[in-house]
Amino acid sequence: MSGMVRTGSTRAGGIQFSYLEVGEGPLVLCLHGFPDCANTFCHLLPALADVGFRAIAPYMRGYAPTDVPDDSYQAAVLAIDVVELIDALGVSSAAVIGHDWGAVAAYGAAKLAPQKITKLITLAVPHPVLLFSSLITNPEQQRRSWYMFFFQMSFAEDAMALNDFEFIDRIWQEWSPLWRCPFNIMNAVKNTFRQPGVAKATLDYYRCLFNPQLHDASLFDVQALLFDSPIEVPTMYFHGERDGCIGLELTEGMEQFFTKGFEKFVVSDAGHWAHLEQPDEVNRRLMEFLTA
Repeated sequence: MSGMVRTGSTRAGGIQFSYLEVGEGPLVLCLHGFPDCANTFCHLLPALADVGFRAIAPYMRGYAPTDVPDDSYQAAVLAIDVVELIDALGVSSAAVIGHDWGAVAAYGAAKLAPQKITKLITLAVPHPVLLFSSLITNPEQQRRSWYMFFFQMSFAEDAMALNDFEFIDRIWQEWSPLWRCPFNIMNAVKNTFRQPGVAKATLDYYRCLFNPQLHDASLFDVQALLFDSPIEVPTMYFHGERDGCIGLELTEGMEQFFTKGFEKFVVSDAGHWAHLEQPDEVNRRLMEFLTA
């Protein structure tokens, strides 16, 4: 293994980001989703370091120990965070890996500043146009996405926190039905959510998704860009065959949104966290793509 995991922090997007870091070399930025934290890249970070990369997994905006600001968590803000993180980490460009909400942020950054992203790897959440359209046209995805609508309620964060965030245990079991998360990983996730303000901030991602009144009006043009222009970055996408959160059918036709090359891999016997459930397969294909 190329070094031990280090911790660090840097200022980007107007807030202080904390991160985990392994290795030296070209930067690969690893962005987590919900309900999650940087620690769930535990298999990927050392694997990236072993093949010569500097792998950094930030705790996303609102996920302690990163700052938990009381402002907008719209997609445009997340995309700007990624672009500014690349600059703040002292490089002109980086490969970006995004899982779940991290994928949404990565797609946005690739549209906003394609010159800064050498390669894009996303997991578990397809192109946002496909996801949004499915919430209108796909009854099965509407059922799977019940939590998005539940999170619009003012009491949702209290419900999520009940019994030491038992809600998170149930979500992980529902989304990855063939696998059980190890205690050390789940405890790291819950420790992030136990910090003041985190539960509300993480649900505000979903509230901003459906309520434009929560958006920063000065970012109107950026927000519109994220759901309009094609992605001009070479892209690889992974989806667990048994994902209980996002149906595999949502990935059909995804290649039309990518102009610089697109590869999709369906990971057998995996759910929403394919990089944790089948790390050997995901890491092998991902390294082949990054080092090609």
